Amino acid sequence: LLLQAYHDYNSIPCLKGEGYISAKEMVYVELEPELSACVGTKAKRRYEQIQSELLGRGEKGEAGERLEILRLFLETTDFSKLRNEYEKHLVKGRRVKFILYLVEGKPKYEMRII
Repeated sequence: LLLQAYHDYNSIPCLKGEGYISAKEMVYVELEPELSACVGTKAKRRYEQIQSELLGRGEKGEAGERLEILRLFLETTDFSKLRNEYEKHLVKGRRVKFILYLVEGKPKYEMRII
């Protein structure tokens, strides 16, 4: 998985070439872990929330894509290792935001220190 901190909060790295693409051009999920709720817990909660919404509506669209992003993130991420990367920033009082997205069907993320 991709782990980088970017300062441009409106773009995501374009992995099919150079540069960035607008965050508005792709489906993504933002998660903001806390000391009391790690990124894995936040991802599970968001997954359950979206799943519940989809059951109520019946249509998928972008919500279905977000559900898939979260499912793959939850299945493939080493959360202990990831927590070691961001928890030190939370302890210092800084906020951390994860942007999850898919590239060629594989989950990717970037970590932003705010």
